[in-house]
Amino acid sequence: MAITSANQLELLQTAEAVAREKMIDPGLVVEAMEESLARAAKSRYGAEMDIRVAIDRKTGKATFTRVRTVVEEEELENYQAEFTVDQAKQYLENPVVGDTYVEEIPPVEMGRIAAQSAKQVILQKVREAERDRQYEEFKDRAGTIINGVVKREEYGNVIVDVGRGEGILRRNEKIGRESYRPNDRVRCYIKDVRRETRGPQIFLSRTAPEFMAELFKMEVPEIYDGIIEIKAVARDPGSRAKIAVISYDGSIDPVGACVGMRGSRVQAVVNELQGEKIDIIPWNEDQPTFLVNALQPAEVTKVVLDEEAGKIEVVVPDEQLSLAIGRRGQNVRLASQLTALDIDIMTEAEESERRQKEFEIRTKLFMATLDVDEFFAQLLVSEGFTNLEEVGYVELDELLVIDGVDEDTAKELQARARDFIEAQARKAIEAARELGVQDSLLEFDGLTPQMIEALAKDGVLSLEDFATCADWELAGGWTTVDGERSKDDGILEPFGMSLEEAQDMVMTARIMLGWVDPADLEAAAAEAEAEDGEAEQEAEA
Repeated sequence: MAITSANQLELLQTAEAVAREKMIDPGLVVEAMEESLARAAKSRYGAEMDIRVAIDRKTGKATFTRVRTVVEEEELENYQAEFTVDQAKQYLENPVVGDTYVEEIPPVEMGRIAAQSAKQVILQKVREAERDRQYEEFKDRAGTIINGVVKREEYGNVIVDVGRGEGILRRNEKIGRESYRPNDRVRCYIKDVRRETRGPQIFLSRTAPEFMAELFKMEVPEIYDGIIEIKAVARDPGSRAKIAVISYDGSIDPVGACVGMRGSRVQAVVNELQGEKIDIIPWNEDQPTFLVNALQPAEVTKVVLDEEAGKIEVVVPDEQLSLAIGRRGQNVRLASQLTALDIDIMTEAEESERRQKEFEIRTKLFMATLDVDEFFAQLLVSEGFTNLEEVGYVELDELLVIDGVDEDTAKELQARARDFIEAQARKAIEAARELGVQDSLLEFDGLTPQMIEALAKDGVLSLEDFATCADWELAGGWTTVDGERSKDDGILEPFGMSLEEAQDMVMTARIMLGWVDPADLEAAAAEAEAEDGEAEQEAEA
């Protein structure tokens, strides 16, 4: 079939029909047709030729042209699409490199194979355009709630019609044992929109904490208006959840506003989440206070916070332990997620037993190292002394406040403590030297002999070795994998080294070795400070 023999307007009518059906720009369909016709022409005239097709947007007439480009003689490779300056003179006046010569060629006869190939090109282009349109429409809707209609279920995953596209609700994103049938209406949270080879993938969720937050935003006008803010959400989907809220208007109770009159607002969210019980908790900047709120309904007697480790110890009455932990650890797990802290719960009896053990250990330490009796060692522990360094290098007046300790006794105690510390230091240095520690590490400020011995046992024998260490390798840290926090032990963690101290010491070692230029550090610090200042100004604006 020759193109010229067909109704020329039929091309435009087909393009418009396809564009309406797929909801894409008709121009994209016409471009696909032009490319398919050009490919068919190349199969007729030769694949090496640069053949282009232009379809008139008004009349539908297809014009076939051959394009040849002027190139340098030594760069001539494709004789069908390129020619030299001399060769071009018979077609162009004063040709120069880069000029093109365009000549119209007869339309092709579309055979069965060529027509099938053209159809495939058009379909491919239309699919790509449809995917681009779908991605552009949904990419900015990630993080919002959408209503859809269930189309089908595949291997536990639900395919949802969300209007101009399809979303996937994976089986692990469904609440409990939810099941859906075709044409069921479902409300989901758009968790992510990604561009993939098989088209845009719209990932939906009903278990995401953000889904609950968005539901509350829909039900509570004060949240939508910004008067109340949701600071944190923790969920055990389908079972129980905790949500922390704060009010920026002193006259509005954030918890009461979220609950609503006779619980109407929170009940609407509960119904959407298949009966999931929701604890609404007032947020507080003070972490211990916030944790006490998060562990409700259990009562808390005492809270000890270790900010550096991100860990917190909670003491509860013996009869409150099961309530604080919750069924299968649910209450403490949700409180931990809500506060982003590792929570260790113990009863008052357990805490008393632990304190007694610590008291006995410190008492025995002072008895063995200071050569004092048990009563005197207990006096030192009772006054708050925890180690020999505190006894040996504390101000003399702090020892004189102990009953029965005069100036001579205090000086003798300090002398014994210092003698023992020095003896231990000599022993540690000798052990480190036997392991092969170099003088460069021994002379580095900030490391005690015991620290050097610990480093040597771990294979850190020189200043160069020390400079290659990461801060967490020295001070320890925490790693979170799939929501589970695990402890990374540091070489110098037993000596109380913090991450900041480790960072400073490693950077000092690198500067001493010439690996880092202090000027670069100052410039980077100044740049970071400037960026922080700009961020603050933008926030204020």
